[in-house]
Amino acid sequence: MGMAVNRVGIVSCSGEEIPEGTISRIATLLVLENLRPDETVTICLPLFLAGSEDERAFARVFPTITVDGCEKRCAEIGTKKYSGKPAATVVVTDILKKCPKLDLKSRDELNLDEFELAEKVAEEIAKKVDEALDQKKRR
Repeated sequence: MGMAVNRVGIVSCSGEEIPEGTISRIATLLVLENLRPDETVTICLPLFLAGSEDERAFARVFPTITVDGCEKRCAEIGTKKYSGKPAATVVVTDILKKCPKLDLKSRDELNLDEFELAEKVAEEIAKKVDEALDQKKRR
């Protein structure tokens, strides 16, 4: 993995068993591909937890944002354990609480409401990316 100076790593939930895990991955992809493609890289959570020194080193050196599907916060806990405190954590269920009428159903294909939630999560991630880069510039 090449290390660029102005990049933020994103560690996304790998939770396949809940719709929120799918939303966290789709939201992360939206940030990586559309919202902040030049400022972000993905850090593979399974590789990170399995011991990949490249993944862990990036998270130690550069700001990292974790995106968790639920309150278990697996991405945040793993990042703290192996590389230090993330610059920010976004939790899908926290954002979902602001949308009480939304009932998540799919783990495979998102319906329109679920995709709109993924877009909201992506916007929150992008905001955290901007904050992390701004903070890094001030140092």
